[in-house]
Amino acid sequence: MIVEKFADYTASLKYEDLGEKVIEQAKICFLDFLGVALRGSKTPSGNAVNNIIKESDETTVIGRKRASVLDSALSNGIAAHSLDLDDGHRIAQLHPGACIIPAALSLCEAENKTGKELITSMVAGYEIAISLGILINPEHRNRGFHSTGTCGTFGSTAAACKALNLGMEETINALGLAGTQASGLLESDHSGSMGKHLHAGNAAHSGVLSALLAKEGFTGAKTILDGKEGFLSAVAGLNVKNKELELGNFHILNVYFKKYPVCRHLHSSIDAAMNIVNKNDLKIEDICKIIVKTYKIAAEHDEYNPKTVEAIRQSLPVSLAIAIKYNELNLDSLKTNDDIINISNKVAIECSAELDEMYPSLRSSIISIYTEGKSHTERVDLPKGEPENQFTKYELVNKFNNLNSHLNMDILSIISHLEDYKIKDLMPMINNKFKVDGD
Repeated sequence: MIVEKFADYTASLKYEDLGEKVIEQAKICFLDFLGVALRGSKTPSGNAVNNIIKESDETTVIGRKRASVLDSALSNGIAAHSLDLDDGHRIAQLHPGACIIPAALSLCEAENKTGKELITSMVAGYEIAISLGILINPEHRNRGFHSTGTCGTFGSTAAACKALNLGMEETINALGLAGTQASGLLESDHSGSMGKHLHAGNAAHSGVLSALLAKEGFTGAKTILDGKEGFLSAVAGLNVKNKELELGNFHILNVYFKKYPVCRHLHSSIDAAMNIVNKNDLKIEDICKIIVKTYKIAAEHDEYNPKTVEAIRQSLPVSLAIAIKYNELNLDSLKTNDDIINISNKVAIECSAELDEMYPSLRSSIISIYTEGKSHTERVDLPKGEPENQFTKYELVNKFNNLNSHLNMDILSIISHLEDYKIKDLMPMINNKFKVDGD
């Protein structure tokens, strides 16, 4: 049973097993999560969830107040996913950090755990979520499921179990409970709604709930994944005998980090367009036509008239137009005007069978920008931030600081010594500094 394999991995994982490279990557993931969640806590979806949760002295709601472990996991997950700037994994097709870290963080703070225990919980959660995402996709996504909400629930549950130091049997029960709560439909994402943000928050919340219930003796089905009416059959139509489970590879090492606050499927096109603009000093009034050749899923992000910020994040032509006009794409530029509409109407999107065959190993895009009597073409196979084309730690520190420019804090020193902190001391310290300087 896959649940038993997941539970054995989670229960037996120790900090000493991780090694320097994995520990460093976990710290970088935490840095990226924290920067995005702090800024994301002030978004409309962050405001909405903050308005409905009740104050409690248990744990930290990032950028906000204190609340119960369940409420802080929910709120922090929503905040971390609300900007479309959180980490991801291209083969598993999910955003692990926004689900897993809030679950691990809330329980590590409530249970007076150390940074070492937080890191170990994170690594366990990333491993379970990503290995399940690799196993179940692309069939799962092709049926309309958002793996962040579904596979992320299993990952957050594993992280929560590790934070609580649950044994094998308790972890099996928790994962069984996770499977019957795992949810998330891509219709929420592609319709331009905040439902996408809820997928991460709900996954984190369900993970904490599953672990707490299992600790109290609440049972879950150990066959929840590969049983006749289990998760794999119901949401992917999979016979697991035909696929191999990739577990124990420290998948956290292969996550990507994001530069642009839009859907990851748009990033190769934006990188390619930025390369053309910067190399050739193009003026927008000289552009006659833009042809985008890319893989099928990216090509389907073809909304030319997005009505919300969330919809802009899913629109290839409009996101591309914004990047070309301003020579950047950041949180402040996610809006339309006459120039943006004019540029986006010059964008033609073509699905390339050749590029589609290489997906998901590559996420390729070929951009051609035409001016009078001239054309400029650029190809990008993997956007900036993938493990093969990664950001440096200092670039990610700059990302943190740019998102939270008012926060006067040596975040690099904190992250570098994360294992030395008690989480119940660390999070109030960060939150108090954020609220004093930011509100």
